[in-house]
Amino acid sequence: MKEKNFMILAVVLIITLSSAVYIVVSQPKEGKYDEFAQCLTESGAAMYGTSWCSHCNDQKNMFGQSFSYIDFTDCDASDLCREAGVRAYPTWIINGVHYTGSKSLQELSSLSGCSLE
Repeated sequence: MKEKNFMILAVVLIITLSSAVYIVVSQPKEGKYDEFAQCLTESGAAMYGTSWCSHCNDQKNMFGQSFSYIDFTDCDASDLCREAGVRAYPTWIINGVHYTGSKSLQELSSLSGCSLE
């Protein structure tokens, strides 16, 4: 009987701890560049690229989790790239000007007027 109670307690404890870990891990974490990425999008800046473009992926990685705030169009899944005149990946359109190739965060800050701080 004691062994059965111990097993039930162990299972309950494991479930409780697993649930707590899941809750902590699944909480959205603030990205380092959230405010900067939000400013870019709010100012009308947009990035155009593809999932297979290594330079596009490098650009995304610069933002880390904060990339979720960037106005990004996947050119393999949308005609918007052709309509916007995008011919190379990645392309940033900022204030109506096309900038091709990966840009440093400092360059994007300078081009957009959005602060990195």
